[in-house]
Amino acid sequence: MKRKQFVIFGLGRFGVSVATTLSEAGYEVMVVDPSEEKIQEISSLVTHAVQADATDMDTLCALGIRNFDVAIVAIGKDMQASIMITLLLKEIGIPYVVAKASTEIHQRVLEKLGADRIILPEYEMGRRIATNLISGNIIDYIELSKDYSIVEVEVLPQWEKQSMKDLNIRTKYDINIIAIKGQEDIIVSPGPNYIFNKGDILVAVGDNKALQEIENKRHDA
Repeated sequence: MKRKQFVIFGLGRFGVSVATTLSEAGYEVMVVDPSEEKIQEISSLVTHAVQADATDMDTLCALGIRNFDVAIVAIGKDMQASIMITLLLKEIGIPYVVAKASTEIHQRVLEKLGADRIILPEYEMGRRIATNLISGNIIDYIELSKDYSIVEVEVLPQWEKQSMKDLNIRTKYDINIIAIKGQEDIIVSPGPNYIFNKGDILVAVGDNKALQEIENKRHDA
């Protein structure tokens, strides 16, 4: 199966982080930025690094952008450039366009242009930090939608030495445990006979209200 090819526009901290992470994972990555200095700094870390003004359709076509599976518009401050590049990418027909937004207005414009995913890094990080502060035992948090999330959370003390079947977790608590991190290994899709141990880290997915109820039970214990 052909591996996805990524093109990233903008080499601020967000763009560099996305580009280097994808490249380290073994994907083909092209980065495009008008700054020669930024291009030189990252050129050895990605597949292709090009200094160019990406707000021009002819330039995008000359770069062969049509061949990429995913485009990331990692430009926040220059809203005009972000909007123009997103528009051109959708016109070219890139299958999946991810765009960084700096404000809610910026986000709404990108939505109108048809961006497939819009990221507000400060907002998303703020939500994760706030959730962690409110529920101190939640180790990590990924928001899937406004209603559903994935969390990493310490096992409840009252669950220790009991099995998933005995606790009837899916029915009683309305969450799914998709993995368990023990002291020595990780169990993916644990079976109903798994017995919880002290120190287990649960990777759970569910409705945000149900996940919060689990935390409430910790404090009630």
